[in-house]
Amino acid sequence: MSSSASSTPISYKDAGVDIDAGDALIERIKPLAKKTMREGVLAGIGGFGALFEVPKRYKEPVLVSGTDGVGTKLKLAFEWNMHDTVGIDLVAMSVNDVLVQGAEPLFFLDYFACGKLDVDTAAAVIGGIAKGCELSGCALIGGETAEMPGMYPAGEYDLAGFAVGAVEKAKILTGKEVAPGDVVLGLTSHGVHSNGFSLVRKCIERAEAAGTLPATLDGKPFKQAVMEPTRLYVKNVLAALAAHPHSEGAAAAQGGIKALAHITGGGLLENIPRVLPEGTAAHLTKGSWPQTELFAWLQKTAGIDDIEMNRTFNNGIGMVVVVAAAAADATAATLRAAGEKVYAIGTIAPRGDGAAVVVA
Repeated sequence: MSSSASSTPISYKDAGVDIDAGDALIERIKPLAKKTMREGVLAGIGGFGALFEVPKRYKEPVLVSGTDGVGTKLKLAFEWNMHDTVGIDLVAMSVNDVLVQGAEPLFFLDYFACGKLDVDTAAAVIGGIAKGCELSGCALIGGETAEMPGMYPAGEYDLAGFAVGAVEKAKILTGKEVAPGDVVLGLTSHGVHSNGFSLVRKCIERAEAAGTLPATLDGKPFKQAVMEPTRLYVKNVLAALAAHPHSEGAAAAQGGIKALAHITGGGLLENIPRVLPEGTAAHLTKGSWPQTELFAWLQKTAGIDDIEMNRTFNNGIGMVVVVAAAAADATAATLRAAGEKVYAIGTIAPRGDGAAVVVA
C-alpha cells in the first residue's frame, strides 16, 4: 500500500528550521562572547537565563535599562552584503542611551531573527555585537536567535538589543541642575549612525538615478562612509564624568557635567530638550562644528534646509554634554585627551517664548 502525502514524515528541518545550524552558530559565537566577560558575570551564554551580580563597589546602585534596534540601515546591509558593523550599531544605540543617565553599561542581550539562518552572516553580525560590547566594557551574556520561516525574505534579518547599566543613586544625571550660562559641548559622530536611513536610502536612489553617486566621502569609499558604525561614547564619557562630576544645589554653578544627550532619532532639535529643565533652551551656534562631506551630500541631494537636517540627522554631533561654564574647558580637554573630537557648540539660555533648541 502506498503511503499517502499526509503520512509522510516532515522534520523540523523540512519545515525550514535547522537546529544544527543554530548549534553551529552558538559554537561560533561562544569565544566572541567570552572576550566580553567582566566582573559581575555569574553565568555566560547557554543557560535559560543569564546571571549577573551588581559589583560590590556600588553603594546604592540604580539599574538603568535600554532597548533599541538598527532601523532601516539593515536594508543597506542586506543590499551591500555588509554585516560586520551593524552589531556595533546595535550595542551603541542602547549603551549610549544608558550612559546618558550617568550609568556604566554592565551587560547586553541581543535578539537576532531571520527566515532562514545563514551561519556566516549571523556570526558576522553577532561578532559585531561582541566587538561593541568589548569596546563598551559591557558583557554579552545572552540572547536569542530566532529562525522563523516565512517571516522574513531570503537574506534578511532583524535585530534588537537590550542593555542594563548601573549608576550610584547620588550620581544619576537628570539635567535638573542645568541653568542659563552653562556650556553645550558636542562630541562628533561617526557619520549618520543609526537614524535617518529611510531618507539616506531615498538620497542614494535619487543619486543613482541621476548618475551622481560619489565614489568617496570624507576620505572613505562611499558605502563605508554610509555604513560607518555608531560611535561608542561609553568609556570616554564615563572617564569625563569621574573627572568632572556634577554638583547639586549651591555648588552647581561650579560643578562639572550636568546632562548628556544621545543624538538619535529626532536629531539635535528633538533630543537636547529631553535633558533640559522647564524654562531653559539650548542656543547652538551655526557653524561651530564642521559639516562633513557625507552630511553636506545628504543635505544637497535631499534638498532640505538646516532645520530639517538638524531634526532628521545627528548632523555631525552624536553626543551632547552640558557642563557648568567654569568646568567647560577642563571637561573638553579631558574628552579630547581620550580621543573625542569636541566642539563648544552653544550655551544654555532662558527659554522665554522661543523653541527649546535654537540654531543661529
